[in-house]
Amino acid sequence: MADNKNRIDNKTKGIICILIAAFGFSLMTFFVRLSGDVPTMEKAFFRNAFAAVVSFILLKRKGEKFHIKHENRKDLFFRCLFGTSGLIANFYAIDKIGIADANMLNKLSPFFAILLSIPILNEKPKKVDVLTTVVAFLGALLIVRPGSGLSNTFPALIGLYGGFGAGIAYVFVRRLGSKGEKTPVIVLCFSLFSSAVCIPFIIPVFVPLTPKQLMFLILAGLAATMGQFGITSAYKFAPAKEISVFDYTQVVFAALLGVSFLHEVPVLLSIAGYAIIIGVAVFRWRYNLYLDRKDNNVENSLKIQ
Repeated sequence: MADNKNRIDNKTKGIICILIAAFGFSLMTFFVRLSGDVPTMEKAFFRNAFAAVVSFILLKRKGEKFHIKHENRKDLFFRCLFGTSGLIANFYAIDKIGIADANMLNKLSPFFAILLSIPILNEKPKKVDVLTTVVAFLGALLIVRPGSGLSNTFPALIGLYGGFGAGIAYVFVRRLGSKGEKTPVIVLCFSLFSSAVCIPFIIPVFVPLTPKQLMFLILAGLAATMGQFGITSAYKFAPAKEISVFDYTQVVFAALLGVSFLHEVPVLLSIAGYAIIIGVAVFRWRYNLYLDRKDNNVENSLKIQ
């Protein structure tokens, strides 16, 4: 009984942490938007440079050496490449469409990860995973709205790529984790790589930041750090299959921030798209929990026999 109570307590802690992470990442997109007319690459650089500094300090505080295992270098490169391109795409979408729409398109990453796990990790997804992925992409069409004009469709497609980039990056993170690569090393490499990629694009068109813009970009970095710590702590308390669905509250937080401070009211088709994507995510979460309980019951029955 005590063990069960402790497990429930840890799950509750995990949910609280993932809600904090979702709020942190929604604040990041909010502050990125508030930073105003600053080139996307410049915004991405400041966000990543801040994360690099924090990651380096954490690595030093833990007394760990910065070392990349030779067999992990290729996977780490692809994690950085797709993670960086996905982040830049997400920042571009934040500047061009509503922050709730941009957040929702980015939250398609778990569904992209399901598809990309097939060739990269040789994982065979369950039929329900494939079905929910197809439905989620149909919901994304309501946000992208191909016939709504280039001013919405193009940045929405870029935002969709942001979800793809994040999804494939997460798959490589999983593979690196299974090979024993340390989290601070992965985060630091990604942050440094992203910052280095942004620099050549910043130099020719550098826009000096006003104190207000610098403040908002620093706040975006702080919010992103809060999100990163929150998500890392959440999965230490409870497995992803039990709590990952609560990460979709990021879209709700972003929508509330957009309506309250930016006067962005999502159109009905976008809201319908949110409902479909979050709905299938909840269904998939509940279905997987049901299968786990079913397997545990069968295993317990065999032990009794």
